[in-house]
Amino acid sequence: MIKTKMIIAALCCFALFSCGEGSSDNTSTEAVVKDNPIPVFNADSAYSYVQKQVDFGPRVPNTMAHDMCGAYIANELERFGAIVTEQPLMVTAYNGTTLNGKNIIGSINPDAKTRIILAAHWDTRHVSDQDEDASVHNQPVMGANDGGSGVGVLLEVARAINSFSTKPNIGVDIIFFDVEDYGRPAFEEDQSGDSGYCLGSKYWAANPHEEGYQAYYGILLDMVGAKNPTFLREGVSMYFAPRIVKKVWKTAERKGFGSMFLKQNGPQLTDDHLYVNEIAKIPMIDIIDLDPTGQHTFFEHWHTQDDTMENIDKKSLEAVGVTLLQVLYNE
Repeated sequence: MIKTKMIIAALCCFALFSCGEGSSDNTSTEAVVKDNPIPVFNADSAYSYVQKQVDFGPRVPNTMAHDMCGAYIANELERFGAIVTEQPLMVTAYNGTTLNGKNIIGSINPDAKTRIILAAHWDTRHVSDQDEDASVHNQPVMGANDGGSGVGVLLEVARAINSFSTKPNIGVDIIFFDVEDYGRPAFEEDQSGDSGYCLGSKYWAANPHEEGYQAYYGILLDMVGAKNPTFLREGVSMYFAPRIVKKVWKTAERKGFGSMFLKQNGPQLTDDHLYVNEIAKIPMIDIIDLDPTGQHTFFEHWHTQDDTMENIDKKSLEAVGVTLLQVLYNE
């Protein structure tokens, strides 16, 4: 996925650790929220969707594994009753390589005017530039967590909604962004210029799949499947959409996942949500596993050969999926 995750100084540094209502956790005067019934989120099913992606191999653009996985994702969305739009894109990577990508959009309740975006990237990294073993730096990442986990959760969300007797009151657009993680490797000496991450979301934000497309807000999932995750309130999310952060984090706490969704602000990240906010002008937040100690940015196996299935936890997938379903059905 993106993930060179870079702190962006250009985006109002003061927002890093405070931003409006999102910085307050005083709930003493707030009304008690009564959650609506939601579909059952099957963690085993979500895990199997992650496994299926990994079975294709690294989903690097311009490879057969990438093409096969893209077709699988689109077919699953269609099987769950979504109206599927495939948005092809041809973009130029940091090194001049032409990448053939595809954003995949599954629309649920397409006639609803009020819409919410759920998003994740589905491609995987072409290099293992964070691996301690330099001999594998040029090998692609399997991407069980960084790529696979967000897709797995959202496919299960689509399945759960389709199987439930009641649909959300709003429309839901599940967007799988492509070419997120083909950024400049850390081992390259020249780090000048654009890092090359998030090319699919940049393209979609400037060229949405429907002319004049609007959404109430969006939620991005990135690296949500590791064991014992800590989802901090990421800085770009707090700058553009503190109200949505508050809504999601409070929902997670009510559902019993407060140990994962921490009341702690994190760094600003260059991820797909940045361009949806800046270009499409749709407020979008990022649920992403971050190190609360600040010693590292991401999970232990980020951009290494160890981003594999044995490091995926069904409890983490369930926490995120249940929270998303509750947020949707409460609207």
